[in-house]
Amino acid sequence: MRNVIDELIVKVNVEANNWQKAITTAGNLLLETGSITDDYIKEMIQSVYDFGPYMVLTKGFALVHAKPSSAVIHTDISLITLKTPVNFNSKNDPVKVILCLACTDKVSHIENLRVIAEKLMIEGVIEAIANSNSETEVYQILKYGLKR
Repeated sequence: MRNVIDELIVKVNVEANNWQKAITTAGNLLLETGSITDDYIKEMIQSVYDFGPYMVLTKGFALVHAKPSSAVIHTDISLITLKTPVNFNSKNDPVKVILCLACTDKVSHIENLRVIAEKLMIEGVIEAIANSNSETEVYQILKYGLKR
């Protein structure tokens, strides 16, 4: 099995003044790798307009995505941390960590998401990622957990 954490595209301390820009920035990482087209970024933003901030799963953390479509070329995942948190109008605002998921179908991403979700749901991991100063530090937290 491929190591989804090694292949995760990470960027820390990103500037974004609103949730739309934050989604665009996270999506642009996948656009640059050829995993999605620009349409997928628009679809993710439209999903928030259509369905509300359901993507903000827990305090400070959003899993942004849209339904599988022809705008997704390869299943892929990116993660960004924001220099200044943004509001999605969610009870879990403000958001500082965004995981962006692009899927070609409804099942191919399940295992990748499970691996990352297990790491993110450990108490203190999202906060540690939010406070990371480098991409290397984020990878270390996801691969090896928190140093106690």
